[in-house]
Amino acid sequence: MKNKINEMSISFKALSVNEGFARACVAAFCAQVNPSLDEITDIKTAVSEAVTNCVVHAYPKKVGDVTIKVELYENAVTIYVSDKGVGIDDFEKAREPFYTSKPDEERSGMGFTVMESFMDNLDLIKNDNKGLTVKMEKFFSIKKNIAVGE
Repeated sequence: MKNKINEMSISFKALSVNEGFARACVAAFCAQVNPSLDEITDIKTAVSEAVTNCVVHAYPKKVGDVTIKVELYENAVTIYVSDKGVGIDDFEKAREPFYTSKPDEERSGMGFTVMESFMDNLDLIKNDNKGLTVKMEKFFSIKKNIAVGE
């Protein structure tokens, strides 16, 4: 990755109605470097999954906050989706396809698998106090017409 050209962050309540908002915000922000439609679709899908995990798993007894930070580069984006919820005890188990901590709610257990399949890198980071940060990276195909800094 080259030098960071832009960054932004947003925070909102961990409510399912905010999933589309988060997806649209991140996609619109990334559009300034002219990624392909497929790349934008991949980002939107991964962000949706990360936010859904916050909504469903991070705050089982209350509504908490989700924060998304986006770092934009000419050829890539790094997206951090964070919560201050209950966290995950076993990262390896949580990343297994079809594993869910809520089988009674008919969850597929494919959230991390989906994020991994649509992004180039995915890391899970325990926050100092509480909760989890999902760090996702997507590398863009190189284009000559970069919108930023022309």
